[in-house]
Amino acid sequence: MATIHRGHVFHIAGSPLVTQAAEHLVAFPDGALVVDDAGIILWCGDWKDVPVEHADVKVVDHHGAFILPGFIDTHMHFPQVWCGDSYGGGQLLEWLNSCIFPSESKFEDPDYAHNAAVEWIDRLVTAGTTNALVFGSAFPHAQDFLFEEARNRGIRLVSGTGIQTVGPESASRLIVSEETAVERVRAEIEKWHPLDPEVRRQSLQSVAVVPRFSLSVTRTTLAALGEVYDHYRDAGVYFTSHLNENARTGTGEIDSVKAEYQVTDYLDTYDGRFMPGSQVGGKSFLGPRSVMAHAVHCSDAELARMAETKTSIAHCPVSQLFLGSGTMPWKRTVAAGVNIAIGSDFGGGDEWFVPQMLNACFKVHISERTPVGIDPYPVDDESLSLHPAELLFTGTLAGARALDLEDRTGNFDVGKEADFVIIDPTKWEMFDKTLKGRHVPEDPIKARDECLFTVIMLAREKALTGTYVRGRKLETSTGASRIGA
Repeated sequence: MATIHRGHVFHIAGSPLVTQAAEHLVAFPDGALVVDDAGIILWCGDWKDVPVEHADVKVVDHHGAFILPGFIDTHMHFPQVWCGDSYGGGQLLEWLNSCIFPSESKFEDPDYAHNAAVEWIDRLVTAGTTNALVFGSAFPHAQDFLFEEARNRGIRLVSGTGIQTVGPESASRLIVSEETAVERVRAEIEKWHPLDPEVRRQSLQSVAVVPRFSLSVTRTTLAALGEVYDHYRDAGVYFTSHLNENARTGTGEIDSVKAEYQVTDYLDTYDGRFMPGSQVGGKSFLGPRSVMAHAVHCSDAELARMAETKTSIAHCPVSQLFLGSGTMPWKRTVAAGVNIAIGSDFGGGDEWFVPQMLNACFKVHISERTPVGIDPYPVDDESLSLHPAELLFTGTLAGARALDLEDRTGNFDVGKEADFVIIDPTKWEMFDKTLKGRHVPEDPIKARDECLFTVIMLAREKALTGTYVRGRKLETSTGASRIGA
């Protein structure tokens, strides 16, 4: 038997580029999503056009609510679950030393780590995040708790042990030897990653190789991890790390990486070219299942290399505001051909709800400026008004593409797995009244676009009443799918 979910459907159909998202935006104000018992999408369209073979199946009527593809967060930090809005008194490196390293060290306590894993998955469910690429804890027991909790709740998750083999005193409890780092990565892959192709097609959890960033490891660490990654690459293992996040002159992350490794570009350290002069010293981590977080200050050569290798960017506008990192150049990055997916960077960011990240994404890029000199107005105007379809694409289908899962999830194409969320504006009076009271253009395309824009920009977790993976409604640890559901 199948189930029909009836409501106002929005999704980006097919497999477009972000610049084509508006052409692929599909909307059914009285729509139907037909899902079989295995969680596979059988049909999506207008309620009045439901095929006759589905006429007598169970109907879940989400009257007045919106049905959107499940949100995909491509960058977040599990051991920072209780670190949101931590005051570091400075930018990235100061914040890490004063707030993050001490907080992450608390995961050494198994009880603390277990409670954190439960909290983490609860927050994903209540935020409608059906899939997440997650920087993991340095402690293997914490990673076991995270994977167990994700498996038991039925949520999609990619994560990997956070690797540090060098660092400041504040990170001392997180730092391990290079031998231990490699052993832990290999053990985590063997324990939690679906190595068999048939199992992998059904699995919801996978493992990533995750050095925190280039300053947290050495050349020999990168070389050793590259060998591990190369061994498991064809088994679908992922890679993720940070790239070009903070550009403070002299003492910032980027200049520090270049000085430490004596390379031309930061990306070289992840591309196997981490020897002085950007000479090759090991295997490259770049590829279709590799995601670089932030990429705010990339050179043209770095963007071209990511496009060439199909490496994606996790764009984190909320954390870039919080840490003063700048704005990823949307126009230049898109023009280079790099896939951009949204990321929260929690706890550098302080939002869990993907629509609020997209809200920030719209705002930073409509105000985007690039400094060019010392004249009275020393900027190039790089601003653009992102189309609501581009925003929806960035929070859904682009994430599936970044995780090499576009054949399985990301939209409502027939044959994909039914990952979706229900957003009910009646659960928040202001949201509901705004949608009902706003001016609606006569042109149906403009009306469609303006409706989607309002939904993305105004939605909050309080209006989310259902998170579904493979057609199954997920629950929090308390057994309730969502407060107010």
